[in-house]
Amino acid sequence: MGAQKSVHAGKAKIDVNVDFTHKLCAPMIFPSLRNTSSPLSLVIGSLCIKHPNLFGGSEKFDVSWDKGLYDSNILVAYRRPRPQWVAQQCFILQHSLSPEIGVHGIPVDNFSRSGSGGMNLSRLSVGLDLNEPASSKWSSTTSIKFENVRLLSDDGRSITRDLDGFPVTCSGNAHDSMVVLKQESRYVKANDRSFSQFTMQIEQGIPVLSKWLIFNRFKFVASKGIKLGPAFFLTSLTGGSIVGDMAPYQAFAIGGLGSVRGYGEGAVGSGRSCLVANTELTFPLEIQL
Repeated sequence: MGAQKSVHAGKAKIDVNVDFTHKLCAPMIFPSLRNTSSPLSLVIGSLCIKHPNLFGGSEKFDVSWDKGLYDSNILVAYRRPRPQWVAQQCFILQHSLSPEIGVHGIPVDNFSRSGSGGMNLSRLSVGLDLNEPASSKWSSTTSIKFENVRLLSDDGRSITRDLDGFPVTCSGNAHDSMVVLKQESRYVKANDRSFSQFTMQIEQGIPVLSKWLIFNRFKFVASKGIKLGPAFFLTSLTGGSIVGDMAPYQAFAIGGLGSVRGYGEGAVGSGRSCLVANTELTFPLEIQL
């Protein structure tokens, strides 16, 4: 079910997009990550509301809700108009819920897939994004946000320890709180025959209160792709490390697409630091029936 509607509010036009689908055959096609008994759990889709001129000064106000079979994301964003040569500001309120399978997942099908261990990561964040003016190949984003993270069971109850009795948060309580300053830079160069990409992220936990997490987390991804006739050669290098306070859900998980193929997410391992090199050569296949 999908619908698109424009509503006029004064001089502004509010765009509303709705798209929902009930996956009746999903349990038979996709192996379930968790036990679902409610019919609403099989509904996936999105809801998006956009106001292009909230206070009459071209301020943009967006509300979006995306729901999958096992995860959901609610985002409220407010953007003020600024000159193109200065950083663009965006105030954000976001809540996401997703299965935590990178660290607490249960390997199934001979480690080729990670099933749910009954833990779901609930993250509430409020803050500000600053998007620097992009050059021809470089782009940069700086953000500062307050985050509240907790682990929930499939029925919505807070979890403080995993199946082995270890704490699932850094504080040992039902939730972790932190103020995170994040810097992300990206370089992209592409043409018809090849592409190069480099992404670097640095996160710093700011000690506003003594009980809040203090850490420094660094991650980079470098990749290069070259077209070799009908084939495509791709190589990548991913690495990162975290110093200071670390909750289990912040660990680097190795395994899955973009990491080590043939293994589920986190099935190879997880920890404070990681370095993964990946090389692939793909060929197109034509199958005639």
